Amino acid sequence: MTGFKNPKERWSQRFQTEEYIFGEMPNEYLVSQLSQLKSGKVLAIADGEGRNGVWLAQQGFDVDSFDFIQSAVDKANKLAHATNVNVNAVCSDWQNFDWKPASYDNIVGVFFQFVGPEERAQIFEKMDLALKPGGVLIIQGYSTEQLKYNTGGPGKLDHLYDEAILRDAFPAYEVLDMRVYEAEIHEGSAHKGMSGLLGFVGRKKH
Repeated sequence: MTGFKNPKERWSQRFQTEEYIFGEMPNEYLVSQLSQLKSGKVLAIADGEGRNGVWLAQQGFDVDSFDFIQSAVDKANKLAHATNVNVNAVCSDWQNFDWKPASYDNIVGVFFQFVGPEERAQIFEKMDLALKPGGVLIIQGYSTEQLKYNTGGPGKLDHLYDEAILRDAFPAYEVLDMRVYEAEIHEGSAHKGMSGLLGFVGRKKH
């Protein structure tokens, strides 16, 4: 898209549709790692239209989520209502979200690659801060191989993941799953087709 002054304006425009552009079904990697999650409270960061937060609530978790676009949060609340679950979805950017220390049993981040390395490191630090000792962190994102495809993602190499980035960011975590792989994804009209992916699950050591 062109003609937008800033990312917020661009994303606001993208979400101004009845369609759930990333679909209403949860991310497949997240679903595959359900057994790794601890019972209790989950934070879904940059949860967009709510597909992952709503699914987590359907699994019995107490879910907080945030996104920086109000229209996306409105759609998340609509999806939660339609599926008869409660999600505490708020409109906030990551800088101003209330990252309460050691307040979540799990934190989930799926395709939140909207910043470069410096800000990404700050987000990772805040995620670590908010996760309880023994808590579980799940991250799904595009790997550097995604540049071979035109199927979603930021299109900037320094916004993409490799294994070293995640291991270096969370050195005090027990790695429960780490995979760099390529797969077909079908997540609405925005994420569709063969993609270079990375999945990470870590448990914060006590």
